[in-house]
Amino acid sequence: MTQSDVWLPIPTGAYWFWLIPFVFGVIFSWRYRRDKVRLSNGLWFSLFFYSFLAMLAVTIFGTNNHPLIIVCGTIFIGFILFLAVLFFLQAFLLLWNAWIMWRHESHTLANMLTLILGIAILVLPFVASAVGNRVPQPVNTFMTIFPNLVILYVVFWFYNYLTMLVIYQFNRPRLRQDYIIVLGAGLLNGDEVSPLLAQRIMRGLKFYQKQQRRTGHPAVMIFSGGQGGDETVPEGQAMLNYAISQGLPAKDGWAETKSTTTLENMRFSKALIDQGQVKAPRTIFVTNNYHTFRAGMFAKQAGLTADGIGARTARFFLPDAIIREYIAIFMKHKWWHAAATVALLILSVAVVLLDLYNGQL
Repeated sequence: MTQSDVWLPIPTGAYWFWLIPFVFGVIFSWRYRRDKVRLSNGLWFSLFFYSFLAMLAVTIFGTNNHPLIIVCGTIFIGFILFLAVLFFLQAFLLLWNAWIMWRHESHTLANMLTLILGIAILVLPFVASAVGNRVPQPVNTFMTIFPNLVILYVVFWFYNYLTMLVIYQFNRPRLRQDYIIVLGAGLLNGDEVSPLLAQRIMRGLKFYQKQQRRTGHPAVMIFSGGQGGDETVPEGQAMLNYAISQGLPAKDGWAETKSTTTLENMRFSKALIDQGQVKAPRTIFVTNNYHTFRAGMFAKQAGLTADGIGARTARFFLPDAIIREYIAIFMKHKWWHAAATVALLILSVAVVLLDLYNGQL
């Protein structure tokens, strides 16, 4: 048996199948250019990405290049093993992250999401097994099917959200912006800019300085944030003062001091922009990287045409923050998800009834 008997070259007509990832890629690119904060864009990117990988594998196998096939196969198997290890260790990785969060952050519910999720992953299988042994078989079947379908649904949309969050990080706005909105966060001791907030300010200021240096195009930085109950000055004013201390000319900085939510950040900043003298202003906003995608949703809701750029966040803070962002986006469409959950419930009951009808339970 010759090598060609084992590794058959790919048929010439099969190359037409490359049109599949190409079409999916074009659809994703077109949709993403029109609206960067649509979650459904993630579906089209996944269709493009996985069809591309499938065609790449078929093409590599069709080359008859034995060393290339071995190298690519080894890389693929290694990647699958890496994902398997992450899957089996996910609960312990979450608990490890929760321990770091406990040491570095306040002990609020919002900062304990990885702890809750890690414990749930470890405990729920034992609870389900214990309860399942004490209920009738049809109920046990339902308790197996319905929760797993719901978990699969939630994980599916989480993966979709994570895909779009990662893609959104590659935003590279042109250096011709008229306004740079920096979103506020809580102050320390009532009037001090926190390290997290300082990251946002400096990210925006670096963009401002880079634009001035390369193009000379003037831009105004808008620092957006109202005054909380435990704060002695509005966040916007404290942010502006900090930026001036870091080299921002006072004439190029505005403070928006009424907003209390991200949506109000966008609305009130847009109101200031609309009062300006620039026609068809070009605008970007700055927040932390984990918050960019949801902030972009609020910008769209406020009627503000603006892409976001993200400031770096401490790595240990990211898992909890990303989960928190996903929950907020998930709840934003709670009625759609509620309808999907009801559909999964009906499907689960239908499966149980069908098994009962066929005498399998």
